Amino acid sequence: MQITDVRIRKVEKEGKMKAVVSITIDEEFVVHDIKIIEGEKGLFIAMPSRKAADGEYRDIAHPINSGTRDRIQTLILDKYWETLETAAD
Repeated sequence: MQITDVRIRKVEKEGKMKAVVSITIDEEFVVHDIKIIEGEKGLFIAMPSRKAADGEYRDIAHPINSGTRDRIQTLILDKYWETLETAAD
């Protein structure tokens, strides 16, 4: 599996959510609405989710294992920092 495109949409409002991301996998499958969140230990990604009948949020798309999640998060956050640097120039 290769992430072939990462698109970052910065959130202008103040708050913990910094951006919304779409990724393309193998130039064939897109996952929208991945969020970049500012947490106590730094930035992390939150996969797309939906509120269930019990009030809990459940991911509607997510990696099966932590290695894949780490790889996706690293790619997204690298692209996010690159986007911020480009905007500052």
